[in-house]
Amino acid sequence: MTFMVILFEIGSTPMFVLGSKAKQDAWLAMIVGAAAGFALLLLFLWIQRRLPEMELKGMLRFGFGRIIGGLISAIYCCYFAYESMRNLRDFGELTAIILLPATPMSITMLMFLMIGGYAIWKGAKTIFRLPEILLPGLIFCYFVLIIMFLLMKIADFRRLMPVAENGLRPILNMALPDIVSFPFGQIIVFLLLWSLWKQPGVPVKQTIWAYIGVSLFLIFMVALNIAVLGPDLTHSSVLPLLKAVRTLTGLKFIERLDILVTFMIFIGLMIKMLIFFYCSVRMASLLTNQSEKIWAIAIGAVIYAASFIERDYTQHIAIGLGPSLKIDVIFQVAIPLVLALALALRGRKSFNPPG
Repeated sequence: MTFMVILFEIGSTPMFVLGSKAKQDAWLAMIVGAAAGFALLLLFLWIQRRLPEMELKGMLRFGFGRIIGGLISAIYCCYFAYESMRNLRDFGELTAIILLPATPMSITMLMFLMIGGYAIWKGAKTIFRLPEILLPGLIFCYFVLIIMFLLMKIADFRRLMPVAENGLRPILNMALPDIVSFPFGQIIVFLLLWSLWKQPGVPVKQTIWAYIGVSLFLIFMVALNIAVLGPDLTHSSVLPLLKAVRTLTGLKFIERLDILVTFMIFIGLMIKMLIFFYCSVRMASLLTNQSEKIWAIAIGAVIYAASFIERDYTQHIAIGLGPSLKIDVIFQVAIPLVLALALALRGRKSFNPPG
């Protein structure tokens, strides 16, 4: 569970410098976003501990009633599919930009989606084994990359100064709700996953320590990108991390590090796309009492078709880091808060749904 939380939260986040409009204070915006996300995490853990035997669908029906709870569950199913679609489109765009410019995105996205669908077909155990295999290598690659930046003396942390030059308002505006929504609030998916943990109870300590560790990592990566590129270039770059890696031109024994970074991002994207895909499938399966394998095919087809709605990468990023983040607040903050209030008013510690 620890590895899954870490890899899911990393996801595609290093592709971007979140809060870059705050210039050199973007790392402070990340701190604020991580702190607010931690409060959300505690809320989700509280809900799960109140209803430890249940998943999100059961929680919603218990808190809002059979009809309204079922309707909200169906909307969450669509929401998870939408988030999976966004990560699938990221796959296609990144592959076209960096690796295979002559290959149609329709082919590369179909291949990635089929891999995700196959993992879902094999079941939750297969999905949870993936981070155990992928995360150690990913951490090693990021560690080597950071060491190279520091040894080559490309990173100048004086570019992070002056701190809070324009006050706290720009920092708060960047952090709330945008950075909270992506990536920290997305941990709501674990309300569908914590109950699958093989040990009894809720993995509170494992989840909290994983969240703290990955938050510190993401904060540092934002600071590192700004230290390498400077605040202005970081804000204007479409893919700041790739641009930062291309500054390592002094290395005579390694070439095309951008391809290595692309594969590193692919790992995070794959896990995030897969988890959202699986949560949508699982929610649909729980609502209809139909096999997850059947829903994997149907929802996979919808995700693939929807990934072509946005015209180009510019529109994709503008929607993903704009209106989409505002809608996320409804699913990540508003509904869980109302659900928690309903549970508190009922004063129930656990609930076993009828068989």
